[in-house]
Amino acid sequence: MRIQQIKLLIIGSAIALLSMGLLSSCNQGAESEQPEAAPAAKEAAEDLNQGLSTAKFDERKNPDALELAESNENFSTLVSLIKQAEVENAVKNQGPLTVFAPTNDALGKLPEDVVKKLTDPANKSKLVQVLVNHVAPANYPMDKLEELAEKGATLFMASGEYVPVEKKDDGIYVGGAKVVASYKVSNGWVHVVDAPIVPKNLQL
Repeated sequence: MRIQQIKLLIIGSAIALLSMGLLSSCNQGAESEQPEAAPAAKEAAEDLNQGLSTAKFDERKNPDALELAESNENFSTLVSLIKQAEVENAVKNQGPLTVFAPTNDALGKLPEDVVKKLTDPANKSKLVQVLVNHVAPANYPMDKLEELAEKGATLFMASGEYVPVEKKDDGIYVGGAKVVASYKVSNGWVHVVDAPIVPKNLQL
């Protein structure tokens, strides 16, 4: 009888040890299979934060800079200001020209009092000055901007001002605004920027 009890005790202990081993193995397997953040998801989140969406235009129509802006809701504020200032020709002429187009979110970074003054009909000339400060009367694709940045050069804008072109760790900056996307258009280039390029000599 005592021998039988000893056998049962040994068998019980073996089962307990086996169960513990299996549990430990399962836990280790679960730990090793923890998923990492998917790069694609991270990129999608960054795109969303920039407030950009795919441009809604028919590339076969070869739009000019203004038509491109009109086709994408992210530039609705910019288009509205262009029409208010009556400077459509500045971004619609045959070029060549380069437009640095701030998105709605980018223009939203302007102080409320500045926006109020710029949209006042009495300050139309000031609004014109700000808008044409986003236009360079020449072709500047990204590779050309990179060359200028390497040289520490400045870019002449239609406003008569020169703005710096800089290369930082996260990309190319023009007049302090980061270029976040680029489009080739019929009359030049449109570079989407994350901030407005306000003239240094602007007085309101």
